[in-house]
Amino acid sequence: MKKWLVLALIVISGVAFTGVLTNGYEPVAIPPSVQRTGGDVQKGYEYLTTGDYVKGGIPYSLFKLGMGKSKTNYLERTGKNAGISHEYTAVTAPNGEILVAPNCMQCHAQVFDNKLVMGLGNTFTDFTESGKASLKNLKTVENMLKLTSPNVKYKAAKPFLDVAKAITPYLTVDIKGVNTADRLAAVLVAHRDPITFKWNEDAQLQIPEGVIPSDVPPWWLLKKKNAMFYNGFGRGDFGRFLMASNLLTVNDTAESHEVDSHMPDLLAYIYSLEPPKYPGAVNTELAKEGEKIFNKKCSSCHGTYGANEKYPNLLIPEAVIQTDSLLYKSNYSSPQFVNWFNQSWFTSGDHPARLEPFEGYIAPPLDGIWVTAPFLHNGSVPTLEALLNSDLRPRYWSRDFDNPEYDYEKLGWKYAKEEKPGSKHIYNTDAPGYGNYGHTFGDKLTEKERKAVIEYMKTL
Repeated sequence: MKKWLVLALIVISGVAFTGVLTNGYEPVAIPPSVQRTGGDVQKGYEYLTTGDYVKGGIPYSLFKLGMGKSKTNYLERTGKNAGISHEYTAVTAPNGEILVAPNCMQCHAQVFDNKLVMGLGNTFTDFTESGKASLKNLKTVENMLKLTSPNVKYKAAKPFLDVAKAITPYLTVDIKGVNTADRLAAVLVAHRDPITFKWNEDAQLQIPEGVIPSDVPPWWLLKKKNAMFYNGFGRGDFGRFLMASNLLTVNDTAESHEVDSHMPDLLAYIYSLEPPKYPGAVNTELAKEGEKIFNKKCSSCHGTYGANEKYPNLLIPEAVIQTDSLLYKSNYSSPQFVNWFNQSWFTSGDHPARLEPFEGYIAPPLDGIWVTAPFLHNGSVPTLEALLNSDLRPRYWSRDFDNPEYDYEKLGWKYAKEEKPGSKHIYNTDAPGYGNYGHTFGDKLTEKERKAVIEYMKTL
């Protein structure tokens, strides 16, 4: 039972089509969008960690039977939340039954050095065949609940189970640690009416084959960005994208309006997040030299840092960045999902959102980059050292998910080169969407310059 419970439902990142096309080599500046302000940071934190933005789940008693009591309480929550993982929240069903629902920390928080880092993308998720939900397990749970008398628990859990059974077959990946948010988003919108959000048992849109992997960017970067997601196609109101996980269990747009009302507070909390400081010693003189090199050769795309920070918000064409293109190309090969969003409730009201695809990827801010491995939009490069020297990038590599070790000098996960793929613990850069090529700008640096830049990156 444990394995399928972990499925549950990561926060949606979004999918897209309206189209910014470029055949050139010039970066494209992303204009700012009006965002809602005036939110309360503390209220945002409380809603994030205890709110019912995902309103369905598994009965609390059955969840505890399958998962047991959590050994940690990183969020120091009270009541029923005190005994469950930070990745889940106890919510109340309309019939009064207490359910356990997945929350945003499934993807947007990660345990690092025995501490929970809020806003850090979770690179330990497992959506492989042995680690995710299966229809068999879901049906077993459903049958167990049907036997309860009176079966109020089953009635409370049924909407969640119906959705989970529909989306589960589409979310399998071969490699542990990658995120399937785009796939989850596509499957959910395929089953929901864009205006009413009513759930349809049968998919109303064609769902393409294959899962395109992605990494999860840290939340603390959002305050600098004019658009969301790796291809910068999330435009307009950020709150509308943040609340999209509500599609998992929403009954109608009246529920969506209620969740939407909390988004200014949630944004205020996210904007308050700062990256963790590098915990080791920093060679100050070497870092100063690295800052000069960075400002000369990297800052035009990634911005400057310190007293006079400036971030240019640039989209870099595929012809320039040359990283794995499958993620952005999916926006054009499956326009039905972009069209769904751009005709949906999310585009309504006085703070709408929209999707604008681009042939390339955003050059992100680098605050806290030292702690955000693995790198590139698909998590294909294990260390910053390898990102700046493409000759060092392993074709097949593995890391220890049970007892992970971080390399505080190379800035990334300690890993082992493998001779061939095959295990779910081995990252296979030959697989579609998993390529580790592109972003070779660091190859032009000398070894001494790279070391200086890496030292500087420890200070961001």
